[in-house]
Amino acid sequence: MTIIIDPQNAGISGNMIVGALVNLGADENKIKTIMEYAAEDFGGVEVHFDKINKSGIESTYCNVKTINKTKSIKYNDLIDKIDDLDLDLEILEMSKNVFERLAQSESKVHGKSLADIHFHEVGAADAVADIIGSISAYFDLKLDEEVIIGLPIALGGGTTKSQHGQIPIPSPATMNILKGAKCFGGPINTELATPTGSAIYMEICDEFEEFIPTINPINSAYGAGTKDFDFPNVLRIIETEKISKKQKINVIETNIDHLSGEDIGYLFNNLLVEGASDVCVIPTIMKKNRPGYILKIISKEENTDHLVDVLFKETGTLGIRISEDTHRSVANREILPLKIEMNGQVYQIRFKIGFNNDEIISYKPEFEDIKIIAINEDMALSEVRNIANTMIRDYLEQIPEGE
Repeated sequence: MTIIIDPQNAGISGNMIVGALVNLGADENKIKTIMEYAAEDFGGVEVHFDKINKSGIESTYCNVKTINKTKSIKYNDLIDKIDDLDLDLEILEMSKNVFERLAQSESKVHGKSLADIHFHEVGAADAVADIIGSISAYFDLKLDEEVIIGLPIALGGGTTKSQHGQIPIPSPATMNILKGAKCFGGPINTELATPTGSAIYMEICDEFEEFIPTINPINSAYGAGTKDFDFPNVLRIIETEKISKKQKINVIETNIDHLSGEDIGYLFNNLLVEGASDVCVIPTIMKKNRPGYILKIISKEENTDHLVDVLFKETGTLGIRISEDTHRSVANREILPLKIEMNGQVYQIRFKIGFNNDEIISYKPEFEDIKIIAINEDMALSEVRNIANTMIRDYLEQIPEGE
């Protein structure tokens, strides 16, 4: 299963996350009890989950009411109180990670050490309840076992008042917290992404995408925000079948019309040695109808600069094109070794098995393994390949469904 958090419409806040996770199936009574218990030493809260309609979308609203307002609290004191809570260690540790994100952000904005940071809005009882409630619901749904994808966050706009005076929306703290994620301003002049909601989002998401990838949706859940707009003020969470692993790669290209075939062959192999994930050479027609080649390299981000240097050095080209953060979907794969006996000799053939959504989509014997058998047994390569394919088909048919 894969989970997609979608804050593109109305941003994100702590109580919206809790509401959406309860709407997805987290134990409502259990989460309510944990939230009220966790907030006791911070002034206390009353928590109610209500089914409400937000501009045509049925959603769950997590209504958190503070019982007693408290003064600001130092970060270290807040963490000490959280450590004293009688909750599962995994919930406490992940909740503390969220508060650390908030504290680090405040520290950077104000130029203070963590020990000197006082929590105001985010240190109140309702924020403690939202954070620990969200993380408790996360573990209640066993989302720690799943991949969570975060879509871009609508931030809102305008200005708002804070303990430090008037500040822009999104707040400096929110912008610091969301480094590495995707976000955009608007669509209205109000705060849509709170620091608390943003910190939870950053803690639980495994990766960030601009659009929903190809999915097989199973369920959708909605958590309502407090304000009413002329559009649904909801956070959407999508539950889908497990999707193929996606990788970010860079594509490096240059045109070549001055190298010999031997030079290109050498360059091809050298680029693979130097860290290229894949290399291809494509015949093309260049300016003035000259025949040439497009040299295309697939590269991981960390290898790109080095491969560009290699390309300049080896080709003397005057221009190289780089397409960054290109996405490719990669099927899950396993290597399965099987033994085969021929004329009293035992050989091992490694098969590359490809999976998508836990379904086998391909199987292929390793070329080097079947080549050795063909040479040693004086057989045609195609004959050995056919034997290998029959062997792997028979093996896979004997595996019970679901294994």
